[in-house]
Amino acid sequence: MCLSPLFGNAITRYFRKTEQRRLSRTRGLTCTPLIEPHVPLRPANTITKVPSEKILRAGKILRNAILSRAPHMIRDRKYHLKTYRQCCVGTELVDWMLQQTPCVHSRTQAVGMWQVLVEDSVLNHVDQEHHFQDKYLFYRFLDDEHEDAPLPTEEEKKECDEELQDTLLLLSQMGPDAHMRMVKRELAGVLIFESHAKGGTVLFNQGEEGTSWYIILKGSVNVVIYGKGVVCTLHEGDDFGKLALVNDAPRAASIVLREDNCHFLRVDKEDFNRILRDVEANTVRLKEHDQDVLVLEKVPAGNRASNQGNSQPQQKYTVMSGTPEKILEHFLETIRLEPTLNEATDSVLNDFVMMHCVFMPNTQLCPALVAQYPFPSQGTEQEKMDYALNNKRRVIRLVLQWAAMYGDVLQEDDVAMAFLEEFYVSVSDDARMLAALKEQLPELEKIVKQISEDAKAPQKKHKVLLQQFNTSDERAQKRQPIRGSDEVLFKVYCMDHTYTTIRVPVAASVKEVLSAVADKLGSGEGLIIVKMSSGGEKVVLKPNDVSVFTTLTINGRLFACPREQFDSLTPLPEQEGPTVGTMGTFELMSSKDLAYQMTIYDWELFNCVHELELIYHTFGRHHFKKTTANLDLFLRRFNEIQYWVVTEICLCSQPSKRVQLLKKFIKIAAHCKEYKNLNSFFAIVMGLSNVAVSRLALTWEKLPSKFKKFYAEFESLMDPSRNHRAYRLTVAKLDPPLIPFMPLLIKDMTFTHEGNKTFIDNLVNFEKMRMIANTARTVRYCRSQPFNPDAAQANKNHQDVRSYVRQLNVIDNQRTLSQMSHRLEPRRP
Repeated sequence: MCLSPLFGNAITRYFRKTEQRRLSRTRGLTCTPLIEPHVPLRPANTITKVPSEKILRAGKILRNAILSRAPHMIRDRKYHLKTYRQCCVGTELVDWMLQQTPCVHSRTQAVGMWQVLVEDSVLNHVDQEHHFQDKYLFYRFLDDEHEDAPLPTEEEKKECDEELQDTLLLLSQMGPDAHMRMVKRELAGVLIFESHAKGGTVLFNQGEEGTSWYIILKGSVNVVIYGKGVVCTLHEGDDFGKLALVNDAPRAASIVLREDNCHFLRVDKEDFNRILRDVEANTVRLKEHDQDVLVLEKVPAGNRASNQGNSQPQQKYTVMSGTPEKILEHFLETIRLEPTLNEATDSVLNDFVMMHCVFMPNTQLCPALVAQYPFPSQGTEQEKMDYALNNKRRVIRLVLQWAAMYGDVLQEDDVAMAFLEEFYVSVSDDARMLAALKEQLPELEKIVKQISEDAKAPQKKHKVLLQQFNTSDERAQKRQPIRGSDEVLFKVYCMDHTYTTIRVPVAASVKEVLSAVADKLGSGEGLIIVKMSSGGEKVVLKPNDVSVFTTLTINGRLFACPREQFDSLTPLPEQEGPTVGTMGTFELMSSKDLAYQMTIYDWELFNCVHELELIYHTFGRHHFKKTTANLDLFLRRFNEIQYWVVTEICLCSQPSKRVQLLKKFIKIAAHCKEYKNLNSFFAIVMGLSNVAVSRLALTWEKLPSKFKKFYAEFESLMDPSRNHRAYRLTVAKLDPPLIPFMPLLIKDMTFTHEGNKTFIDNLVNFEKMRMIANTARTVRYCRSQPFNPDAAQANKNHQDVRSYVRQLNVIDNQRTLSQMSHRLEPRRP
């Protein structure tokens, strides 16, 4: 993130000091440009009359490096029938700088580094302009001002290679100050002095269009928000008004003078935006009490402007970090109410709505929304009424999107439910007086009514699940998502392999599980809950772990025992898995039917996964006390299919039958790919590439070459190089509905989470929130079109195929599978 010098306190202090004498002589209201408008701004030729030795050496190192590594950059150039000798182009210099070192993070930073050389006349614009720009402008090194400038010798090239990184580090340290001076000179040409003699004067009103940015040179002002009164006071050196300009939004507050004879420097909107564009001020910081509360960064806004005949892409400012309250205020202020902008507005709000649970839980969000929804302003001025009305509409828009996103999840949150009901009553009352609210009321009523009715009648949705987490009614038309309040009948085993069956909510914590076990056993003193895999790996669960049932491995079990008996725990015989394969059953089923029924089942599982479960999984379920049962089951399905492939092959003792199995699985994988079921496709291919299968050389040798070719193509899609580029390119060409490779999606989110801090300097790192939300939205995209199974695909025995693919029995102990593989084909001497 690049901090623009344009909005730092340093620049306000600079102008306050340099203009103090002028201000002391001013009386009354005046608006005087600091530089006469008809006189073009022309700074001194150089900041430093004689280049320093350090900068001279830096320029020589950079010139030699360019001639050594990219000599085409310095050459004669023609423009408007005029030839400019031995020149570089500004944009190419910035590109080259970014390629040379990881310490240069942005184009703005590179511009500042080149500006250091321009200020010392070591690099010069061909028309003697005195600030460096990232544009198609010509610049010439000082050495190239002379004809027949010498090329670097081999020794100089060697020295250049040795000194280049130190030179770039030096310039990166000096660049921000050079950038600051450049902005000051640019800004000095447009600053207007403004003075107000009488305290109580309103400089501008909340809700008005933003037209200027102000710096306080003398005096102080109150920041007033309707319904809240004075929220803070700004003093000398503080600035205000820029947020409305960068957001192109109405003023968020009124500014009232606290005392007589207040003096300001003002920059009007047109000049402000031009300077932002020209000097690439990428970052805007909003401060309160000298602390950052909101950081915005400029990004391209798409090509909407080009549709209106403007070839320049429109820019906008997006949240990088901030306090939760200021982030919420920003999104409310920038919501567009025009119907044509709904889609864009919803997209901007989506990141906040999806991710707020990480940094602003409902206990904090709901009161903040109440505070942002202004009370009816009867008897006030028309502009205040209009502003209050638009604020109400923006809050309603956000609440609608929030409720639609969270849906059934809100039913389990008492704070959210109470807020929704009270909010609906407030909007209903306001709609009687404000006709503009009536158009939003039906949608709000529909959402609130549906969520409230479901929440008040939980018996309609309540389920008791078996240990396998399948709904007991296999005839159900549609699988319902598992909720945290659903209950599960689960076996918890003791050291002697006896068990007790408990009934607890799916989202129950380990502490609650221990309590339920203790009730059955008569005593729970000193007990621990242990998760054990089929291979004997044991993990002691923490008391605050939640939803532990769905996180078990395929053949995993829960044990309860005193801590001193932990080392004596052993797996159950049933955890070992099957001893006989099922090839005799499914070899009679067509590969296409198997892939078809697998896809139907996978879609049911995938469709139950709520986007928020990916957030809970990434940041840790225990932080939210929420279940991720549906996501856990879908991820388990991937492992189940993978081990199904390995199990069936390792349980097949006849080589010819194993070859038939290889062919069968390759065919099933091909059909899964055809149905865009990438999750099962990858699971099958990974099963075939499991070491217990891939080492069966004698079996693979007998596989027909056609199938070897298919398998090689499938493996190439699994190539993890370049961040799984082959897979990502394939998915990019597919239209929904499709079932994605979920483990890679989880990996992407985990890497983003672990590689970026959630808070930076006590501010929410919203850029991280945006990246994670963008990945999570992949789920929404994949399901953006309904999956409609073709009944014609199902043959007469589809019920048998359906039952088979939903009840796979597998061995998930890799050690056992490898031993079985070596018995089938012992290692060659």
